[in-house]
Amino acid sequence: MELNVTQFAVFFGISALIGFLTWWFCRGSGTRGEGTNGEQEYFLAGGGLKWYFVAGSITLTNLSTDQLVGMNGAQMALLAWWELAAVVGLMMLTFIFIPVYYKYNCTTTTELLERRFNNPHIRALISILFLLGNIFIFLPAILYGGSLFMLNLFGLDINLYIVAALFAIVGSAYAIFGGLRAVAVSDTFSGILLLGLAITVTIIALNTIGWDFSGIPKERLTLIGSPESDIPFATLFTGMLFIQMFYWSTNQTITQRAMASPSVKEAQKGILAAAGIRLLIIPPIIVLPGIVAFKLYGDIGDTTYGRLVGDILPTFLSGAFAAAIAAAVLTTFNSILNASAALWVMDIHETYVNKKPNVRKLSLWVSIAMVLLGFAMIPIFNNPENSIIDLVQRLYGLLSMPILSAFIVGLLFRNVNPYAMILGVLYGVAFYGWATNPFGEANIDLHYIHMMAITLISGVALSLLLSVLMGRKPVWDAHNVFSRSKEAMTPID
Repeated sequence: MELNVTQFAVFFGISALIGFLTWWFCRGSGTRGEGTNGEQEYFLAGGGLKWYFVAGSITLTNLSTDQLVGMNGAQMALLAWWELAAVVGLMMLTFIFIPVYYKYNCTTTTELLERRFNNPHIRALISILFLLGNIFIFLPAILYGGSLFMLNLFGLDINLYIVAALFAIVGSAYAIFGGLRAVAVSDTFSGILLLGLAITVTIIALNTIGWDFSGIPKERLTLIGSPESDIPFATLFTGMLFIQMFYWSTNQTITQRAMASPSVKEAQKGILAAAGIRLLIIPPIIVLPGIVAFKLYGDIGDTTYGRLVGDILPTFLSGAFAAAIAAAVLTTFNSILNASAALWVMDIHETYVNKKPNVRKLSLWVSIAMVLLGFAMIPIFNNPENSIIDLVQRLYGLLSMPILSAFIVGLLFRNVNPYAMILGVLYGVAFYGWATNPFGEANIDLHYIHMMAITLISGVALSLLLSVLMGRKPVWDAHNVFSRSKEAMTPID
């Protein structure tokens, strides 16, 4: 399939329209980058995001090529559990975490840790782990998946890294020059387009096989995973729940959108709307096209989605879908950049380098550095032996459970030695890495999702034990943390 004038015109026209609408809705908003006001505007959109922008931004920040390309590339229904379980994570964010972030007036999720532990170093450590995950896992996975889709959709004979470089340049511009407001607004418009077209692709794909799933192996259609499958059923009740708690409730890239609303209630409306979309729309569009493609082409891995879309959509719609995927790549990419800049500026630079930096200028250079490092990591994901989504989840376990252990201890206890918590976090990284060995043979023969639960529980227990040995006995403090009274904002020591 060759790129023709119609496809290019539709692709360019829709992409330009999204850019124009983003500018139109963001015009006149403040973009100052100095001091507290600049940080609030640049990283939290001045606290003015309406619920529908929160919902749209949360949805599209998560829904990118690692979902559409990676999950459809697995070509099995089982991966729908990632999205169904995400609804539980969004409920946790709505009713447990968001009220606490607003109560403590946080700009970053890690700011909560500094206030609870009364120590800036635990905040900096967790920020560094978030940054490592963003730079070395999420940014390259997004660039790789988006570029692979475009090449397969249009059948182009172009070096993948050229397409990835274009995505990186354009995506950086949104995050660097527009801040969170531009990111959230573009997410919403892009999300409407992407969801509509993804539903269209799913329906046309099902019509292509006459809604007949005969001939497809049962293991491709079941939602009950065997012990040897990608998602054994038992993992839904162990590490899967903790993964969702971490991703939706503590991850700066996601929670930043909800923290940018004018009130807790406005944020909660947006999160609940995103949860509704996640429950009703996302699962079918991230597994059914892949299953259809298995019947049509066999097991073709991560090339599945691009090839299917290119084959079944008429020319003008394929151009529109290319624009939608490009928008998904760009918005997820720039969302991660904006969140990462917030973590670096507020959690590290202002603590250890300069308390009053020029936020916009510093964010510019930080973003450029992260883009270059992320681009250099693309070869890790350009490996046909591993699906994108499986590799992303395995690698992120190195960071997710150690980070979550700090939040759990910080929210539930006070009087914990912060250095005991730091040692507990470092233990979690080392233990999970040794146990699962993401790039080789695991040292413990247990599914990596189970290992995440073990890593978390043992990390929490070790931190509390070390605190006692260091002379501080942890005290249960959840009633204070989750109280709506701001007078109850008690630091741990």
